[in-house]
Amino acid sequence: MKIAMAANGSELDAEVGHRLGFSSYLLLIDVDTMDFEAIPLAFDGTGAGIGAVAIAIEKNAKAILAGYIPPHVSSPLLEHDIEVFTSISGKVRDVVEAYKRGDLESYKYGSKTMKKTTLLHSLNRTIRQFASILPVLIGVVLLIGLFQTFVSKEILFSLFSGKPFSDTSIGAFLGSIFAGNPINSYVLGNVLLELRVSLYAVTAVIVTWVTVGIIQLPAEISALGWRFALLRNLAAFILAIPVSFLTVSILRVLT
Repeated sequence: MKIAMAANGSELDAEVGHRLGFSSYLLLIDVDTMDFEAIPLAFDGTGAGIGAVAIAIEKNAKAILAGYIPPHVSSPLLEHDIEVFTSISGKVRDVVEAYKRGDLESYKYGSKTMKKTTLLHSLNRTIRQFASILPVLIGVVLLIGLFQTFVSKEILFSLFSGKPFSDTSIGAFLGSIFAGNPINSYVLGNVLLELRVSLYAVTAVIVTWVTVGIIQLPAEISALGWRFALLRNLAAFILAIPVSFLTVSILRVLT
C-alpha cells in the first residue's frame, strides 16, 4: 500500500514538509516494503497543493500526510477515498512507522476523533482566555468607577474644549501614557462618550491606548532596541491624530 508524504528532501530521513505543495518533494512510499519514489514539486506556490493532490490521486496513494493541508485541498482527496493526515512532523521514516502502528488516526481530517478533539481543545482555550481576561475587565470596571468618582465633568471640560485638533491631541497623549487591550479601550471609550467627551478625543484615546505604551516602553526597548521602540511609538502617536479625524469623518458620512 502506498502513501504520499510532503518532504523537504528526497530521502526517507528527510523532514516532513510543513505545508503540502510548498515542500521540495512528494514521497510515494510503499509502507510494506519501504520502497519509495521521490517526485520533485516544482511549483511556484499557485495551485501547488492541488498539483500535489493530483499526483497522489494518479499514483493511487491511500493516504497523504503533511504538516498542514488546507481544507480546500483535502476535499478532493477525501472524495477519492484518500485519508488525509495533518499536523505531522519529524523524519519521514519515523512518521511511516507511526502510520503503520495506527498512531496518527487522531490527525485525520473528517474523522470523529479529530472533530471531538478540536472541539474540546477550542473550548478549553476559550475558557482559559476568558479566565485570563476576566480579572482585567473587573479591574477596568473598578478603575472606571474611581474615575467617575474623582474626575468631575468640570475637569474633563477643562481638558477637552470641544475643538477637534486640541481634543484629539490631548486624547492621544492620555491614551499613550497607559497601555491596554482593545476590549478595555471600548469600555473606557463608552464611559468617556457618556461624559460628553468629543468623539475625536475618544477615538484618539482608543487608538493610542492599544498602539502606544509609555509605561511599557522600557520593556519594549529591552526586547526590540531603543531605536525601533521609539520610532514605532512616535509613529503610532502621530498617526493616531489623522486616524481619529478620518474615523469621525467616515462615521458622519455613514450616519
